[in-house]
Amino acid sequence: MAEQDSRTGHGEPDERPRGGRHRGRRRRALVVTAWTVAAVLLLGAAGLGFVYYRLDGNIAGVDINGRLGGDRPEDMPHGSVDILVLGSDSRSGENARYGDDDGSARSDTAMIVHVNEAHDRATIVSVPRDTLVARPPCRKADGTVAPGAAPSMFNEAYQVGGPACAVKTVEAMTDIRMDHYLEVDFTGFKELVDTLGGVQITLREPLQDADSHLDLAAGSHTLDGEQALALVRTRHAVGNGSDLGRIQLQHAFLRALLGKVDDVGLFSDPAQLYDLADTATSAVTTDTELDSAADLLGMAKLLKDVGPGEIDMLTMPVRYDPDDPNRVLPLKGKADQVWDALRADRTVPESATEGSAGSRSDADVVRRERG
Repeated sequence: MAEQDSRTGHGEPDERPRGGRHRGRRRRALVVTAWTVAAVLLLGAAGLGFVYYRLDGNIAGVDINGRLGGDRPEDMPHGSVDILVLGSDSRSGENARYGDDDGSARSDTAMIVHVNEAHDRATIVSVPRDTLVARPPCRKADGTVAPGAAPSMFNEAYQVGGPACAVKTVEAMTDIRMDHYLEVDFTGFKELVDTLGGVQITLREPLQDADSHLDLAAGSHTLDGEQALALVRTRHAVGNGSDLGRIQLQHAFLRALLGKVDDVGLFSDPAQLYDLADTATSAVTTDTELDSAADLLGMAKLLKDVGPGEIDMLTMPVRYDPDDPNRVLPLKGKADQVWDALRADRTVPESATEGSAGSRSDADVVRRERG
């Protein structure tokens, strides 16, 4: 019998979540981390148990475990949690204003989130979309199996086999089992920022990018959802125009976003509390072990002690491909230091990122106010 989608109850002709919505090709995406959404659920659900049913109906789920089966890395025994967080570049529905929907799909932003055994610190490792990796065989939406490919751009895994293939590719690359999966799209990201009342950042220099419609002067800004989306999508306003500079900018904005979630006084405003919980659950697609308000509340409780100051953010160690400057290659020895540290539930050593193309500070234009 075909599996059923957790939102629609229909058979499973397509690996992609949210009713098979199509994704645009090779376009920029964005991300909200696991505990940003989970923290909102903690704040929202704690005082609004009677709206669980409504919140449950918002969340789309994908059965990652069922689709991947048993051929996966062993789960770590020390109680840490690893989550793959992807940004969706859907151009369907309300996202059509950001480009034409051509029926294909890639996930252009990916973060591996590791929460330690004590659940009081976290490490985020961004994987550049243009990284050339060995993609394992993956089942496609039509049920056929796409053979493995090497080299293959990292973000093509989602195009080939949806979320399950993205998870399988990350697990093959890291030898770390992903306990959970979270995905967010353009519209959900914007609405989350707007519901929070905007996010404040301070720029050391002006940023302009006609492609992402970004136009910000140097100084402090409270960004609304549209401005925040332009900021995290830009490639041309920072660094050398590569994905590596954009990742540094996303990390800076993410710290500001987490700080806003940490600071906002939701319990004094029940209407905003509900709106934020409603927006957060509508914004995400998860694995089926997180696709209810109760499950996300459990994740929120697990992550409640992880504040902005207890998060380490880094980019997977890479070098530019000598045969194609628009691609990057993993720095194997240094990348292995990162994955070894996460598997052992240790802090990633500074030596792991030394010399990596992704650790350069030419895109360090957002002043860090917290943490």
